[in-house]
Formats: sequence, structure tokens, C-alpha cells
Amino acid sequence: MTTILFSAPYMLPFAERFRPVLQHYGIELIIPDVHERLEEADILKFAGQFEGTICGDDRYTARALEACAPRLKIISKWGTGVDSIDAETCSRLNIKIGRTPNAFTMPVADTIMGYLLAFSRRQPWMDKAMKTGEWEKIPGKALHEQTLGIIGIGAIGKALTRRARAFGMKVIGTDIVEIDHVFVSESGIEMSGITQLLSSSDYISINCDLNPSSYHLINAQTLGCIKPTAVLVNTARGPIVNEDDLIVALQTNKLSGAALDVFEIEPLPLDSPLMKMDNVMLAPHNANSSPAAWERVHWNTVKNLLNGLGIDSSDLAKISASMG
Repeated sequence: MTTILFSAPYMLPFAERFRPVLQHYGIELIIPDVHERLEEADILKFAGQFEGTICGDDRYTARALEACAPRLKIISKWGTGVDSIDAETCSRLNIKIGRTPNAFTMPVADTIMGYLLAFSRRQPWMDKAMKTGEWEKIPGKALHEQTLGIIGIGAIGKALTRRARAFGMKVIGTDIVEIDHVFVSESGIEMSGITQLLSSSDYISINCDLNPSSYHLINAQTLGCIKPTAVLVNTARGPIVNEDDLIVALQTNKLSGAALDVFEIEPLPLDSPLMKMDNVMLAPHNANSSPAAWERVHWNTVKNLLNGLGIDSSDLAKISASMG
């Protein structure tokens, strides 16, 4: 019998739905107690007990991976980002990594547009004022009057570009790789360096991966390039932004506002100054919210697990339907 560590938070509430499907393939589940993610110490408690894992943002560090090897063969990550997994150590230990590229392109792009509209049209602030008895007409702007800067023109960056251009916004983009000239020409996006993007944009959306070159990309120095009237939106990964520097910029009016779905520490500590800022919109790492997208990712994660274990997954859809 093959054993897996089943710890993906989005799948855990439905574990009994997936258990019979996995048992059909001779797979038993270890289900740990998960609060957002498993840390290295949590994983070490189960080291050597499982051949595969279906996980969220669990911290598969070099130490954790070495302890789990050689039994561990596949880490099937729920979602797209694998920055919490030490890929170099996985390669050295012959541990495969599965994921679902572009899993949440549409819902994340929609979320960002929601933030742009909220800050431009000021609805959350007018709603709050009205409910406290105030009749205050808070000035807003139309999106076509403003410029959006997008850091990272991958699938989400491209989808966001199309949405923003449909609203008449000027869009500036930057990326460390060359972007397809056909997309640039058809979408009307203007590619530039990051300094020009930061200084020219009314909204700045972070949509790049977390990697050594993007860690703390937004810091005191780069925040100093941004217009004080601008709003920063981060739905990518928390550590791309130096949170302490961001807080200072917001407190000293060097930045007008921020919309944050991700944080350096998750859950966001209750004593974070961000919790009490009226010019900040917060969400609990939920920009991917979409039942249809989740369903696709659920089953692709199972498929990646089976493939990583060397199990034929060609009949997965049939098996899941018969047990659904």
C-alpha cells in the first residue's frame, strides 16, 4: 500500500470525497492538522512515512526533504506557486514536483480589477461613511484617466492587461524576460524598466513569481520612486514586498494606499499596523477564489500525484465520476 501526506488546505474539507478515489489506486492518506500550511517541523514529524504528498504552501526545506527521502517520490502542489519547495534539493534527491500552471489566471485578474475599481470609485469608503451617518461625496476617478503598471507579464499579467485596456487605462509592463511582440502589439501595453513603471503609474500590480530576483523587490528604495498618490496591489507572494518598508511608506503618506492579498507572514499577525489602516484593503490570500478553478486544480493535483508515483491516471475522470 502506498501512503501520502494529504495536507492541501483547499482539499482537506473534502478529504472523504477524494479518499475512495485514491484508495482505488492503492493509496492511503495521512491527514495532519493544518493551519494555513505545514512548517518544516510539522513535516519532520511524518518524515519517512509517505511516498507522496498533496500539499499547499508547506515548507519543504532541504532539511525536510532529506528527512523524507528516499521514500518520498512526488510533491503534488495544489495550485501554481512552488516557492515554498526547495527545488534544487528535490532535483538532487530525485523527488518530482507537480503543480497546475496558470491555475487561477481569471479569478486573480478579476480580483485585481476589483481593487482598482474600489480605490478609483471609493465605494468601500463611501459605504463606511454612510453607515456611520455621514453623507459625504468622496471624489473618485475614472479608470480611463489613470495608468496601471504591471510587474510580471505572465498569464495573469496578460489577462489583467486585457481587462485594464478594456476600461481605457494606459498600461505599462515590466518583466525580466522578453514578452511576445504579438501580445505587446495587440494589447497596446507599453514595456519599460521598473523605475519608469513605478514613477509613471497610478496603480502598481505585482504579478511576478517569488524568486531570488523578486524577493523584497518593493522596498524603501523602490517605494521612493512611486508617486505618493499611487496604490500598490499585491496578489502574488508576500515576500516580494518588504512589509516594514511598505508600512512606513503608508504611514508617511509616500503611498496613497495598498490592496494586499498576500503577506510575509500568513496569517497576517493581528498586531500588524496594516490592520488599522483606513487606506489599506486586506484579504486572506483568497484572490484565487473560484469554485470552477478549484475543481480543476483538485483533480489535476490528484493526477500529478498519480503520475509522480508511476500510476496510470488515464481513467481518473471515469473513476472520480463513478465515485462522485
